[in-house]
Amino acid sequence: MLKSKTLLIIGFVWPEPKSSAAGSRMIQLIDLFQANDYEITFACTAQNLEFSEDISVLGVTAKTIELNSSSFDDFVKELNPTIVLFDRFMVEEQFGWRVSESCPNTLKMLDTEDLHCLRQARQLAVKENREFTYEDLFSDVAKREIASILRCDLSLMVSEFEIELLQKQFNVSKDLLFYLPIFAERLNEISSIAERNDFIFIGNFLHEPNWDCVKYLSEIIWPLLNKKLPDAKMLIYGAYPSQKVLELHKPKQNFYIKGRADDALEVIKNAKVVLAPIRFGAGIKGKLLEAMQCGTPSITSSIGAEAMAGDFEWNGFVKDNPNEFVDAAVQLYEDENLWKQAQENGFEILDKRYRKSLFEKYFIVEINSLSDNLKQHRNKNFIGLILQHHLVSSTKYMSKWIEEKNKK
Repeated sequence: MLKSKTLLIIGFVWPEPKSSAAGSRMIQLIDLFQANDYEITFACTAQNLEFSEDISVLGVTAKTIELNSSSFDDFVKELNPTIVLFDRFMVEEQFGWRVSESCPNTLKMLDTEDLHCLRQARQLAVKENREFTYEDLFSDVAKREIASILRCDLSLMVSEFEIELLQKQFNVSKDLLFYLPIFAERLNEISSIAERNDFIFIGNFLHEPNWDCVKYLSEIIWPLLNKKLPDAKMLIYGAYPSQKVLELHKPKQNFYIKGRADDALEVIKNAKVVLAPIRFGAGIKGKLLEAMQCGTPSITSSIGAEAMAGDFEWNGFVKDNPNEFVDAAVQLYEDENLWKQAQENGFEILDKRYRKSLFEKYFIVEINSLSDNLKQHRNKNFIGLILQHHLVSSTKYMSKWIEEKNKK
């Protein structure tokens, strides 16, 4: 009898697909592995919150685990998974060495979500009111993140730009990286332009680029746009709005903070245009993919559109200058032919770049090949073996010290 294939996902948080693109991404990965006959356990140290997905309904075993506890060693050794998937590099730092010690023949995979070092470097440049340079990348976060990528057998990347950056700036081997974007297809039912109203932004406010974007909309973009389209409304949706977000609610200026959307796709498909002047970030933007799914044109920045459209025309406009951004918003809002063409552009991007069927087969072939040739693959990545050795030496005993301290 063939040994069953098992996947252990160690999550940074419990997935919230209705709150963030990261949550949707995790559910898609679960679905992909289940479709290929993997039994899945999802383990997490975080509290299971009100809006977390009930993954047991999906046929996934949920397991609460502890940091700095040898109980995890016993758990993972007994499970002996075929693959361990770390949800972001911080999780690999915490549990990677334990997996390596307890299950040395398990394939270790990292889902990066986006490159944290790139996002934080761009954020620093915005805070300091200057242009981002590649010198900003070489931070302590980058050292940790790249080390984690090198320790893993394969890292899943959602952005081709970030794959190229890792290879050129950090000399990461292409053999350690696999392009697997968020999957998306157009909705079956699309509202016509006559049924739509308003501009919209949507994004989880625990994600710093979203807060910055809404602040920029409120202070720079909307005052200009409101003068040109005084009857239009700007609707801001997003989970976990803080007090500083709520204070931007200004009905007299037609700028509305709406809070969490029960159904993100429903509110996007009823809007006329998505506005997302994103000033820093990384990865691909779930809100812009959802706009394409709903047939809703969007206007964003070059960072917002980065790596998303490939060689295809954007489903709207990409503008970094605020005045050009506002002029583009007026055009899309008022010109029905332009709006419909932008919508078709979005559908083409989805069909050619984000359908699950474009990637699934190649991904499964890749992980099967790695599993069959794991020792040779690791020997080619000798720097990764060195980093693994030193992480165990430095982190293992610190973790054991913390565990003993907690007992007392």
